[in-house]
Amino acid sequence: MTATADSTSTAPPPGAATRGAAHGAARELARAGAAPLICSLILVVVLAVWVIIGGGGSLTRIRIRVTQAAVPMLSFTDHASNGRTAPVYLTLRNLSGNGDVLVSASSPDAARVELTSGRGGGSGRSAPGLPIPARATVSLSPFGEDLILVSPGPLVAGEQVQLVLRFRYAGVVTVEATVTPPGTP
Repeated sequence: MTATADSTSTAPPPGAATRGAAHGAARELARAGAAPLICSLILVVVLAVWVIIGGGGSLTRIRIRVTQAAVPMLSFTDHASNGRTAPVYLTLRNLSGNGDVLVSASSPDAARVELTSGRGGGSGRSAPGLPIPARATVSLSPFGEDLILVSPGPLVAGEQVQLVLRFRYAGVVTVEATVTPPGTP
């Protein structure tokens, strides 16, 4: 007996093997990418819920309002008040729910501006910053925390002295302080 080949056998068409391999590779690629994609979507949903319930914090703009700004003349004559220091009276209101810090001040009308802490008419020590608590009012005067103009120009009652206040979060606040007669804030 001899074996004969059946010409009706089903042989795969040419190129079928490569199509099957490509289809299998695409399936493997999709399966490999599904896990990171699902994890990313879950993470986005969890973070969105966290932010919605307030866990992500909030971007609150800190607002500082200056309600009083005065620089009293040291004497009634320009000559007597030149070349000295002059106290600055300021009332600062923090209108936001977050605290801030007055970190420095400057003025084009003085050689420099010093922030001091302590009591006693300008005899305090230099301070690195002045905390302004949330929703609080802080008064600066020579009897506590104080700004001092060092070597100011002539101080004439009724004129303005520009002060540039720098806060850690609120940024720069520029204010015009009125020069007042001696003995008045």
